[in-house]
Amino acid sequence: MDLIDTSYSSQPFRILIVDDSSEAREGMKMIIGMSDLFLYVGEASSGQEAISLCEIYMPDIVLMDINMHGLNGLETTQLLKTKFPYIKVVIVTVSDDIAHLFEALKRGAQGYLLKNLSSELWIDYLKAIALDEAPMSKQLASQLLNEFSYTKSRNEEIEILTKREKEILQLVAKGISNKDIAISLDISEHTVKNHMKNILQKLHLENRVQLARYAYDAGFVN
Repeated sequence: MDLIDTSYSSQPFRILIVDDSSEAREGMKMIIGMSDLFLYVGEASSGQEAISLCEIYMPDIVLMDINMHGLNGLETTQLLKTKFPYIKVVIVTVSDDIAHLFEALKRGAQGYLLKNLSSELWIDYLKAIALDEAPMSKQLASQLLNEFSYTKSRNEEIEILTKREKEILQLVAKGISNKDIAISLDISEHTVKNHMKNILQKLHLENRVQLARYAYDAGFVN
C-alpha cells in the first residue's frame, strides 16, 4: 500500500470500530493497518459503548456494524450523528439488502461497506469518505454498485410497466413507504398495494426488498 500523501492531512484519520463480533473487529483492524492514512484508536462491542468511546477518543470515522444487541447500528448511527455531527459513520455489514443502505443514509451515515469486499476496495472507499472526495471515482463506484446489482439488463422489462407503475417504482427506490407513496401520488394506500402486486408480477419478483434492489439496478436512484 502506498504511503500517505502528506498534502491530504498532517495527521492520520482516527477510526473507531463498532461490532459485536471480536473476529469482525480484528479483521477490520487489519484492513485499517494497511494504510498510513488511517489510525485505529479503539473498538466497541455495542452501540452504547460506541457512544461512550466517541466521547473519549473523538474519532474521525466510525465503522459501524448493523446487527448488534441492544442499540443496533442504525439507531447508534442516528444518536452519534446527533451528538457528534462531525463524525463520519460507515455502515459495515454482510447484508446487501438495499433497504439497509437507504435507511443507513437516512440515519446520517456517510457510507456503506460489505464485509466481503476486498481489503483494497475497503481502503479506496474509506479514503474517498475521509477526504470528502466527490464524486467517487467511476471505477470504485462501479465496483461498489456491482455488489448491489443484478447483471441482467432491465431496460426491456421496465418498458412493460405503466407510467403510474414507474412512478411508484421510483418512490420505492427512494425507500418511501406505501403510506407516503399514497400521499405523494394522491391515491389510496390500497391502490398502491395493488400497483405493487402488479409490478412484482410483471418483473417476476417476490417482495419489496427485491423490488428496491431492482429499482436501484435500473437507475431509479440518482
